[in-house]
Amino acid sequence: MKKIIFSIIIISFVFLGMGFHSPKKINKDFGLKENEAYIDSMMNNALEKGFFPGAQIIVGTGDFNLISKNYGYHDYTKKQKVKTEDVFDLASMSKVLGATLVTMRLVGDGKLKLTDRVGEIVPMYKNTAISDLTLFELLTHTSGLTPSITFYQALLSTPDNSPLLSNQKSEQYPAQFDNMFVNKNIVYDSKYLVFEPKENWIQVYKNMWLNPAFYPSVYERIAKANTNPRGKYLYSDLNLLLVKQIIETKTGKKLDQFTNEIYTALGISKIGYNPLKWTSIDNVMPTEVDNFFRKDTIKGYVHDEAAAILGGVSGNAGLFANAESIAVICKMLMNNGNYKGKQILKAKVVKEFTESPLAKEGIYRGLGFDKRKPDEFFTKDDFGHTGFTGTFFFMNRNTNRFLIILTNRVNPTRTNRLMYKDDFSTKIWRQINK
Repeated sequence: MKKIIFSIIIISFVFLGMGFHSPKKINKDFGLKENEAYIDSMMNNALEKGFFPGAQIIVGTGDFNLISKNYGYHDYTKKQKVKTEDVFDLASMSKVLGATLVTMRLVGDGKLKLTDRVGEIVPMYKNTAISDLTLFELLTHTSGLTPSITFYQALLSTPDNSPLLSNQKSEQYPAQFDNMFVNKNIVYDSKYLVFEPKENWIQVYKNMWLNPAFYPSVYERIAKANTNPRGKYLYSDLNLLLVKQIIETKTGKKLDQFTNEIYTALGISKIGYNPLKWTSIDNVMPTEVDNFFRKDTIKGYVHDEAAAILGGVSGNAGLFANAESIAVICKMLMNNGNYKGKQILKAKVVKEFTESPLAKEGIYRGLGFDKRKPDEFFTKDDFGHTGFTGTFFFMNRNTNRFLIILTNRVNPTRTNRLMYKDDFSTKIWRQINK
């Protein structure tokens, strides 16, 4: 009898130690092998079909990682396998993991309000068409700002004034860029762009420095970009460019200084802007072969051209990270701003930013965070963000799951959209939340 009682006690402790506190939890944990097999199958198929050269993936809960794996190689030469310490260009995931996190901290500290207006904080926008836009409108992408502006093209020209790009390949337009072909006679405006270091100029690529006198023309174009109805949802990179300006003007501190403070508090080091300042180039995944602006395979510098022009630190893009660092941020958000006993962000602010305040108007966006209209892949409680380079992270407190998928699908070209046609990331998200 004593042996039976002892066995029951031992079994009880084992189950409690594994976190089996309810039937729902038991089903979730017993699905771990099934989920890992599903992910392996999806990843192997993606690599075989050329969705991307390499990837990192983490599936976790608010407390720990359940699955953490690396797949593939840095590029299609298959010379360098993906390692845990490798960092990926996060593209638009930077909107959340950079500028939005900083805004959440400043709102929580009472240093910013969602009702703050652009023109009230940033003097150059006073009395412009965008002066009245609020921080809330910028974060929910309801400002009416056009999706993007190609600032870098203002730095390029041709001797005979022929177009920079053509939709037809020819002797004059031999190299492909996106779905276009590049004029072989492109020249750079030497007033604003040089190829050797110059005092007080901004490094925008490994061999390119930009005259900061170019920036007023950038801001002037943003000020005139309010061409759509306010209050309607229209995703725009310009919104987060303005959020960065609001943060920096209001506080006198640079965006990357703020983000580094948050990352340090979380104990993560494989995340930040301009990765060559804090990691080896061997640990940075390459992105696109840029035949247009940088004339190189981009590695160690941000892929996004607008973020590049701004010196690699932008509200819309610029962050690099490995999946492990992002997993810590996910756990903090899933625990209402708390990580290992430290209150990194105010709980009420996390709740406010990760809900859909405009759902009644049919706009499911959070504040900074991507949220979707509920469908076969997403629920109303999911929040996260995606990135142009093939990155994805989402979480759900109710299911106690987060998913991070980092890829460099734009290597060697951004025209590769196979992972999107397959609903690759969203299929995995649905699987782990069953």
